This record gives sequence, structure tokens and C-alpha cells, in this order.
Amino acid sequence: MTDAVADRDGLARGLTELGLSAGDVVLVHASLGGTGLDAAVLRDALLTAVGPDGTLVVPAFTTENSDTSTAHMRQVSGMTPTQAAAFRATMPAFDPATTPCSGMGRLAESVRTARGAVRSTHPQVSFAGLGRRAGELLSSHPLESHFGETSPLAALYRARARVLMINVGFSVCTAFHLAEYRTGSPPRSYRCVVHGANGAEWTEYKDVSLDDSDFAAIGEAFEGNREQKGQLGGTTARLFSIRDAVDHAVTWMTENRPQIDRR
Repeated sequence: MTDAVADRDGLARGLTELGLSAGDVVLVHASLGGTGLDAAVLRDALLTAVGPDGTLVVPAFTTENSDTSTAHMRQVSGMTPTQAAAFRATMPAFDPATTPCSGMGRLAESVRTARGAVRSTHPQVSFAGLGRRAGELLSSHPLESHFGETSPLAALYRARARVLMINVGFSVCTAFHLAEYRTGSPPRSYRCVVHGANGAEWTEYKDVSLDDSDFAAIGEAFEGNREQKGQLGGTTARLFSIRDAVDHAVTWMTENRPQIDRR
């Protein structure tokens, strides 16, 4: 047995002990820096733990593919208006088959580039997946629904997926975004660059105004007997139901976000 196979099998046992089961659909957030975990080995361990009938999904976001995002603002920070305009003019269009999601970490890239991987088509917040239900769950992702009822996130909710967070906190818990749609968060405009009939072109659309600034507080109120927490490869991991997380966030936002209309 090679070291990689032994590491994979050891991690798979750890995932099973944490509570992941064969046939599960699991959305994974992971930050592997400083953990010593290898992305490909962890990916294969996750697939081993959920088995041939299970499905692994990761965020494959490309938020920098925009001129309305904070990621883009960081990229052009310090540029003159002329330099920023030139940078914008040369930004490549999103291509679900080739555009990297390097900002999402090594595990996400490992899933996205794996043989047989499926990726949703949203140019800013796509998801990538492997396994039996990946194609089904990621098939619908309209431009005007980053994380709404016609997005993969809602499909994961309907599929009773589980969320696994490895070495990250609730501040990056994407599941909470679905609650923003269900509590009537206000709309805003977005712009991003996509493939058009004549090459790269910019498109503008409206969607919910996304705000993750209170996600850590929402997670702090969620922690407890609704999650399974343990060690995986020497780092902290937590596993919980996406339905529990979203339903909790709906209640929390309704009670604590001032912009929500409660009439």
C-alpha cells in the first residue's frame, strides 16, 4: 500500500467517524494551508467516504470576474483610472471548463480539475462536483440567482446535503446565503464578463445583495448539538445538515437584520 493510499484510507475513516456516510451529498469548505493535508488525497478520501452513490460538491467561485465585487476592487487598488480601465478591458470571460477558482483553495481546484468533474455555469459563484448526483445538482444556475431557489445551493438543500467545514469557521458558510433570499434581502446590480456571440462581453443583472459580515455571529448561535465536531488530519472539522444551517440562518436574520421587512 502506498503512502497516498494509506493517507486516503485513514482520512476516509476519520470522515466516517465524524459522521459522513455512504450515499451522502456533501458540500465542503476547506482551507488546507498549514494543515499538512494534500488536496488530492483529501478529495479521494471524501469520495471514498461517501461511496459510489455519494456526491462531493465544493464552491468554485470566481468573484474577481466582475467590476462590482470587493475582489475586483482589491485587484485595481492603487491603479490610476486609465490603468483600471485597461485592466477591465483585458479581463477574460468566464469559462466553466477552464477558468480556475484559485481563490477558493487547493481542494476546490482539485475537485474542479478532476476527471469527470461537473461545474455549474454562474460566472461568479459556480460550484464544482464529483459523484452520482453532481450533474443533477449543478445543472441549474441562472445569472440572476447566485444562491437562490434556482441555484445549486437550493438544490443541495432539497437533496438534504450535509456541510463539512475543514479548518474554516462559519464566516465562510455559503449555506447561510440561501437564507438571504428567503428573508427578502434587498436587490443590487452586478456586472461580470461572459462569453458572447462576438467574444468576451460585459453583462449587468440584478440579484440579492449578499452580505456575509454577520455569518460568524450566525454560526456562533448555531453551534451546539446540531453539528458533529472533531479532528481530521490534525485540524478541526465540523459536519452538519444544510437544512439545519439554512433554517437557523432564516430565523437569525429575521430577528437581527434591520433591513428585513417584517410586515
